[in-house]
Amino acid sequence: MRSETNKQERIQKTLARAGLGSRRQIEQAIKLGQIKINNTPVELGQKLTAGDRIVWKNRVWLVEESQARPRVLMYHKPEGLVTTRQDEFNRPTVFDRLPTIKGQKWLNIGRLDINTTGLLLFTTDGDFAHHMTHPSSNIDREYACRIFGEVDDDMIERLLAGVELEDGPAHFSDIQRAEEDREGSANHWFYVAIMEGRNREVRRLWESQGVQVNRLKRVRYGGVFLPKNLPQGKHRELNDKELSILFEDSHYEPPVSQLSVKSVAKKR
Repeated sequence: MRSETNKQERIQKTLARAGLGSRRQIEQAIKLGQIKINNTPVELGQKLTAGDRIVWKNRVWLVEESQARPRVLMYHKPEGLVTTRQDEFNRPTVFDRLPTIKGQKWLNIGRLDINTTGLLLFTTDGDFAHHMTHPSSNIDREYACRIFGEVDDDMIERLLAGVELEDGPAHFSDIQRAEEDREGSANHWFYVAIMEGRNREVRRLWESQGVQVNRLKRVRYGGVFLPKNLPQGKHRELNDKELSILFEDSHYEPPVSQLSVKSVAKKR
């Protein structure tokens, strides 16, 4: 039976939000005739309604209307884990440490490289993950960096103004010396903020000035700070107040309700 609200949404958006694939992957599957709605092959741009039955990859999902508020999880990543669901070298991944959720999956909001520790965010909502990582959202990330080498004021000015990296110009939006930095030490602590998350961008910015990052930890993503009482390897779901702060900081307005999919047994 179809929902009386008649809420409709393009199939690419619903399935991507549920974590069943990227919009591009879903569009390709539609073009190849691999996805059916109510036993009829899907057309590109076709909309779903609650009560529709989807068949894809020999699995069946039922479309439902659900509460729209995304779930968001914070995780304190230790060194040695990669931010991918499956690794070609069989290295341990951050997803190995996350709680399971029935009928959904955690989607990472951005990445941290294998040697970087600190705050990682995960969500159940693909649209929200896309919003949080898209450059147009202007969401900054803050890192604590331990730098080996001498850092002078001219270097800081260059890093704030912008330097040319192999994949284009980049800069920090803010640089602050840490209070724990000890005079005369070969290592110096800084807090830096950056508005994007290109591969190893923080490390490459410092390296462009002839110094090295020997410790790197993300301490904030938008309006979410890494709690001091959250040990490495542990996770905690954001509460309603924290979610509201995150949504407001990132200029995200969750819809009142949305379509979701529930896996069901295929009739023989």
